[in-house]
Amino acid sequence: MRVLLDTHLVIWWEAKHPRLPAIVTQWVRNEAEVVFISRASLWEIAIKISTGRLKMDIAKFASNVEKHGFTWLDIKNEHLLAVAALPVFDDHRDPFDRLIVAQSQVEPLVLLTSDSRLARYGSTVRVV
Repeated sequence: MRVLLDTHLVIWWEAKHPRLPAIVTQWVRNEAEVVFISRASLWEIAIKISTGRLKMDIAKFASNVEKHGFTWLDIKNEHLLAVAALPVFDDHRDPFDRLIVAQSQVEPLVLLTSDSRLARYGSTVRVV
């Protein structure tokens, strides 16, 4: 199985945060052939840091992605074009989430997320 971690999960992984669901660790270590982290997550983290909503050493995080055995998923035109085809929900318009969902559909990858609102986007999304 090829897995894509959403931004919250990768932040929790990096911080060894207790909110990281145990099932994520299990999947990453035992089930996943490859674990991807979207460059969109790096972008989102950079914005959160710059607006004061997150404290993190972003350079250390970026270098740790590969040290954790994860693989960067670059943003491709196909991913961006797929965002336009996604349904829009009034209670969920986050552009980073939408891009990550589109990436999971285009590649295809199993998107692991803690955000239950993303389940509406289809079979590639697994809420943990």
